[in-house]
Amino acid sequence: MSEVRVGVHGPGTVAMPSKSAFYRLVVAMSEGTHAFGEATSRRSAARRPPGAFTPSSACRPGEMVQIDTTPLDVLVVLEDGVSGRPELTIAVDVATRSICAAVLRPAGTKAVDAALLLAKMLVPEPLRPGWSDALAMSATLIPHRSLLDIDARLEEAAAKPVIVPETIGIDHGKVFISDTFLTACRSLGISVQPSRPATPTDKGIVERTFSSINTLFCQHIPGYTGSNTTRRGAEVEAVWTLAELDDLLQEWIVACWQQRPHEGLRSPFLPGQPMSPNDAHALLVYRSGYLPMPLSGPDYLELLPALWRSVNDYGIRIDHRTYNCPGLNPLRRRSSGVTAKGGLWEVHYDPYDLSQVWVCDARTREWISVPWTHRHLVSAPFADFTWRRARDLLAMRGRDDTDQAAVAAAVDQLLTRAESGPAASSPPAANASTGPPILRAVPAELTKRSSGIPHQFRPPGNGQ
Repeated sequence: MSEVRVGVHGPGTVAMPSKSAFYRLVVAMSEGTHAFGEATSRRSAARRPPGAFTPSSACRPGEMVQIDTTPLDVLVVLEDGVSGRPELTIAVDVATRSICAAVLRPAGTKAVDAALLLAKMLVPEPLRPGWSDALAMSATLIPHRSLLDIDARLEEAAAKPVIVPETIGIDHGKVFISDTFLTACRSLGISVQPSRPATPTDKGIVERTFSSINTLFCQHIPGYTGSNTTRRGAEVEAVWTLAELDDLLQEWIVACWQQRPHEGLRSPFLPGQPMSPNDAHALLVYRSGYLPMPLSGPDYLELLPALWRSVNDYGIRIDHRTYNCPGLNPLRRRSSGVTAKGGLWEVHYDPYDLSQVWVCDARTREWISVPWTHRHLVSAPFADFTWRRARDLLAMRGRDDTDQAAVAAAVDQLLTRAESGPAASSPPAANASTGPPILRAVPAELTKRSSGIPHQFRPPGNGQ
């Protein structure tokens, strides 16, 4: 600094202040700029709108729902037996701050995950085995008896409201601007409101909810990694499997988040008393009402990703897999009549279970369930990334990675390894045979309070 002072003002012109005075000057000049803080804070501050903030507001449940995805700061044992950080996708209702739905997936959330999250919002969360009766919807201020007359699905529902979204706020992540997600919103009659690029403040409520999940839930879980290496303890290892952590998260949402007073929720009649998300929903549902949106089997299939394929004598070919069944006989070597797609047939698939696909008959809008011809060689459903990994392993061994029988055997070996879990030298995962422990078995911080959609929907197919 002395050299800079002399270079700008000349020698002996300006006296150098004392060290303490200089530090006070630096603190005063850097206040509010995060000049000596984290770079992420400076980037976030630079992206803020230049004008005054206009917070997102809503007067009724579902009027505005914000959705986003972020990596969770917890290590889990993934399906292939290795450890990794999962990704959490949540939908938060602005009016009540309710977490309408939450989905945990391995790194690389797909568009179908976001699409099925929409369907999960419309299905009551069931009171799962092992959960306390105090977590039932009937034990809250939500008018359960009145709602039960409208929606019989709420009879065994947990204490989390069913919120039908009218508008969903998204960012420009490829998951949310994909055709699969936008088509799902269109089919459910949901409007989509994109935020401005690189402006997380447009979805401040869901971003703040992620931070609350991190401090109220994640940091009390074994395997917590912290948001960066400076906040990570020594020898952090995965303990929970992905399914077990998801079960624990769903219970925490019902038992803690939905019943914990939120400072952003105030009643005009009791401004000094914060309300919980469940209490806020109970207050607003009396004013706005509740209209359920039950989904049928075909509705779920409409949410799955779609491909367009021809139906040949051997069936349907997708990524070196052949799907065939007698139900395809009327469609073989025929045009679907959809001229925009060159007469191809609409095929929907579940990327987490490639053992079957569904073909939509464009003339009748009926669905045909078509199994993979080699699925009897695989002991359990498998995902698309498992299929790709199996093909890569065969290619590295110099074998034909287009041989369906060989790839099926490699997939089955990977699934067997995943079922066995990590090696003996790795930390033991929670015992899956006894089921995931419920909240009373975890640290008290998780349960401290201040005061679905089915994973795979299998409708009976006319091709089986």
